[in-house]
Amino acid sequence: MSAPARYPFSAVVGMDDLKLALLVNAVSPAVGGVLVRGEKGTAKSTVVRALAALLPDLDVVEGCRFGCDPADPDPECPDGPHADSAVPAERPARLVELPVGASEDRLVGSLDIERALTEGVKAFEPGLLAEAHRGVLYVDEVNLLHDHLVDLLLDAAAMGTSHVEREGVSVRHAARFLLVGTMNPEEGELRPQLLDRFGLTVEVAATRDPQLRADVVRRRLAFESDPEGFAAGYARDEAELAGRILAARKRLPGVVLTDAALRQVTAVCAAFDVDGLRADIVTARAAMALAAWRDHAEVTADDVRDAARLALPHRRRRDPFDAPDLDEDRLQEALDQAGDADPKGQGEPPEGDGPDDDPGGGGGRGSGGAEAEGTESGAGEQAPGERPGEAEHDPAGPERPHEGGAGEDTGTGEQRQPRPQDPDQGRRAEVGETYRPRLFSLSGVGQGAPGRRSRAETPYGRTSGARVPRSAVHGLHLTATLRAAAPHQRARGRTDPGLLVRSGDLREAVREGREGNLVLFCVDASGSMAARERMRAVKGAVLSLLTDAYQRRDKVGLVTFRGAGAQVELPPTSSVEAGARRLRELRTGGRTPLAAGLMRASDVLRVERLRDPSRRPLLVVVTDGRATRGGLEDALRAGARIGARGVHGIVVDCESGPVRLGLAARLAAEMGGESVRLEELGADALSGLVRSTRRAA
Repeated sequence: MSAPARYPFSAVVGMDDLKLALLVNAVSPAVGGVLVRGEKGTAKSTVVRALAALLPDLDVVEGCRFGCDPADPDPECPDGPHADSAVPAERPARLVELPVGASEDRLVGSLDIERALTEGVKAFEPGLLAEAHRGVLYVDEVNLLHDHLVDLLLDAAAMGTSHVEREGVSVRHAARFLLVGTMNPEEGELRPQLLDRFGLTVEVAATRDPQLRADVVRRRLAFESDPEGFAAGYARDEAELAGRILAARKRLPGVVLTDAALRQVTAVCAAFDVDGLRADIVTARAAMALAAWRDHAEVTADDVRDAARLALPHRRRRDPFDAPDLDEDRLQEALDQAGDADPKGQGEPPEGDGPDDDPGGGGGRGSGGAEAEGTESGAGEQAPGERPGEAEHDPAGPERPHEGGAGEDTGTGEQRQPRPQDPDQGRRAEVGETYRPRLFSLSGVGQGAPGRRSRAETPYGRTSGARVPRSAVHGLHLTATLRAAAPHQRARGRTDPGLLVRSGDLREAVREGREGNLVLFCVDASGSMAARERMRAVKGAVLSLLTDAYQRRDKVGLVTFRGAGAQVELPPTSSVEAGARRLRELRTGGRTPLAAGLMRASDVLRVERLRDPSRRPLLVVVTDGRATRGGLEDALRAGARIGARGVHGIVVDCESGPVRLGLAARLAAEMGGESVRLEELGADALSGLVRSTRRAA
């Protein structure tokens, strides 16, 4: 049975930068892959899956599980050595998808440890890296993949080989592939070190042009109605693109990177102050691939400019909450300063760079189509000019009150009078100075997702013991295995020096590392907190802890309470960037419904425990303890219930003045947690005062 038709690459509306980045990597996989960032429903996966059909068919050694090239077989192939007379076979280039929940063995392959110990053979089962060799490896939601797996993935992509080590048994095989990862920044960012390992990055968003959106919908509906017929309508365009890729690959070795072009590459990278030299190398490779794609004999300034637009944005982040971007004017200025002229003397931008000249496909950067299945109407939209993910709900409402006494120009020569301040909207304080806090950690040993906060039993880390395997052995404890097998050698009839090992003797290593936790902030935004300097300090402290949560791979959530009740500003998420935005927008004013805030936080923790029972929570309550709505006793009872559920907590005491009631300390005592005073949360003091919570488990 033939494979179902895929949406054609040439039928995608817009998304010119994404298509160009993918084609550059198809011409030269040495560029290092593409990271596609964008809101949900923007056809990220659709475009990537369509690329595989454009890649040339491969000649492989028949029967080789690693896809060796008959003309240049891998001398260390586990299925080799391959004879010069090996029978070649032809097959299409593969698109291999790596699931978010994949194990290390599924990615790199697995060794049968039992056979290695008892028979002395390397029984190796190839993983996804071997399957993707000479094809495309696609990772959807790469930001949700554990860092350890991302490291393995990017190491293989950079070296072109995969190494599997298990208790002294080693296997190596070739793993050269085009790496493509997609992610929604709202669900969390990749660490800057991992971002840097992707060659190119593209930001996509759905177009706001109604006509282009109509074209997207029309094509998607036509494809769903008749996939085979729709694909046949674009067969000629697809064949033309495939031919251009093949021709560009052949031209690539002959493309000349002149000294002038190389000077422009290095000048641009230096001007944008990127770390290291990987950016220079990737930009040079991308510029050469672009020249081959555009049939240029030498790299031009336009090739360098477009390569820099794709290779540099994600390498310019200096803060975890910075969004990747690139100033086009600054880029042009750097190019001009490097040479003032095109290395080839070419001044006009190239025409026909993209895969087609469809007039409905224009839109350039950030004008992506929405062919992705399951796109929700209106999901993820933003105002024109905003970066994806920047348009967030304003808790103060769609219309913010104007500050200051000046009237607003209506455009008719009249001055509109400023609207009075709405007390329900509250006031917004700036964020204070941030700093690095000391570690919050939970007592005991957890079993949550690997991270960098609290002690936990994880697949990686130092070996702390051994146990009988619960399923397949992933990390053998060799010493414990030998001790288990030694007493049975005479009964098993051992006569030679070799040790007789049975499956029941195998022991797996128990390793202890660090886990990520759920850090839920419950912040008092009432009128008693409205003093600008006090709220400024509170925001600075919470933002510092958010930065720490980002570095430690935690999930974060934000609950605020003021006025009539409490609300969840940010449900638990891995996107600390969203938490930082909500914190900056936080307004203060109204009464203090402390009990309501604690009960809402308790509900959030209860629901999250059902969703992710292995992730242990840490509750950070920021308040002065004054419950002017609902009563203090209700708040204390709510705190006691939270403590009874085993939630670790810390209360930041924001009470000020010469007379202190100690209400926040009472709340901390009811929760079984720790109280820290606000005046001790300064830029220099927090690192010495936010201590690890060490309660008995």
